Amino acid sequence: MEYKQEKVSKLLAPFYTEALEVFDSPDSHYRARAEFRIWHEGERCDYAMGNIEKNGAVTIGECPKVIEAIEKRMWKLLEKINASSEVLKKRLFAVEFLATTTDECLITMLYHRKLDEVWSEEVKALEKELNAKIMGRSRKQKVVLSDEYVTEELEIDGKPFKYVQYESGFTQPNPAVNVKMIEWAIKQAKRVGYGDFLESYCGLGNFTLPLSHYFDKVLATEISKRSIHAALQNCDLNHISNITFARLASEEMTEALQGKREFNRLKDIDLKSYAFSTVLVDPPRAGLDDGTIALISGIEHIIYISCNPETLARDLERLTQTHEVLEAAIYDQFPHTDHVESGVFLKKK
Repeated sequence: MEYKQEKVSKLLAPFYTEALEVFDSPDSHYRARAEFRIWHEGERCDYAMGNIEKNGAVTIGECPKVIEAIEKRMWKLLEKINASSEVLKKRLFAVEFLATTTDECLITMLYHRKLDEVWSEEVKALEKELNAKIMGRSRKQKVVLSDEYVTEELEIDGKPFKYVQYESGFTQPNPAVNVKMIEWAIKQAKRVGYGDFLESYCGLGNFTLPLSHYFDKVLATEISKRSIHAALQNCDLNHISNITFARLASEEMTEALQGKREFNRLKDIDLKSYAFSTVLVDPPRAGLDDGTIALISGIEHIIYISCNPETLARDLERLTQTHEVLEAAIYDQFPHTDHVESGVFLKKK
């Protein structure tokens, strides 16, 4: 944590000289999703990850980083795979876990063969034994026996929120730190206290839903159809009605809001009715594109959540021409690694 704090402080030093707010993680049982190769050695299967030389695998005997909902099931599942006939283990090459803090767990078993009714019947019994949802994937085949999602329940800033999280969709991996990230963003939203809210890269509504309580109207964009589907479900689950979701890439959002291009996907949305006081961006590791930087430079307040402090610092070189950084923080989503998430709150000069 000291290393991460020093690293981000140095990168942000040209733009922000105050101490960073630091949000740490539980030391173990913090990761709510994990994926493992299955390594076959004779008749036995083990969880494995590729070795650093990329010419073999390291088998895994324990995994204290995963949350308890995964840990208590993953070893029982492996026992069942090894004790079974060929039905479960034959050409099984990976297993993925997605779990919640409320003990829901979705397990995806990936195969290099077509799955049949015999496989489905055996896995149905396994679902009951593990108290988990299990689905299978192979080439051009997806077998869903119950559901292909879990529903996470989090208390954020004193309010309960529910999130449907799909097997193939993006979710924040560390629920405890995710809550701290959202609450930090809420603190900035409360400082603004007026106007409409724009969000790019909104995913399933992770930030969108809690922050919607502090603005009049919300426009949130996301390119993934599955994420938009989940976000709409999550609005219904949480009885939130002031959010409009648009399936647009960040570059398309910029073109639409600047009036450079019309999109059929926006035909029922009156873009001119929005008066954005605040924008939140949570881009991929590559950071923001030039068009998005130009767009958000015209909005009074910017909340920038970053998974790459180097590209954050690069983008701040341009953003601080129009804005000043009022607060900055780091979030330890990935303990025991050198990866760090960070956030800055900017206000127009």
